[in-house]
Amino acid sequence: MSVSGWTVGIGVVVGAGLAAMGAGMLATGRMPAATARTFRDVRAAGLYHLLFGLALLILVVGLYLPGFAASWISAGVAVTLVAVAVVRYRPRRRSPDDEQGEGH
Repeated sequence: MSVSGWTVGIGVVVGAGLAAMGAGMLATGRMPAATARTFRDVRAAGLYHLLFGLALLILVVGLYLPGFAASWISAGVAVTLVAVAVVRYRPRRRSPDDEQGEGH
């Protein structure tokens, strides 16, 4: 397998893992302790990871779509998802007087 094949494979695995992690956080309402220290709530953490994972998957799949326009459109959709994740759901520190415990 070529280097580009390995890169695409790694992109698919990482994208699927991030999307699954985000979906899992949204479904269960729980997140890992390290993630809980970075994000204010489970919804923001879940959507951040889900959007990044989907963006990576769309970008990788877009490499194999036929035509020049399809690649550009998939790249645009991926960049839009990342922009939404970074602007709307970016990690923020909790305030010291936050009532919720870690992982909730």
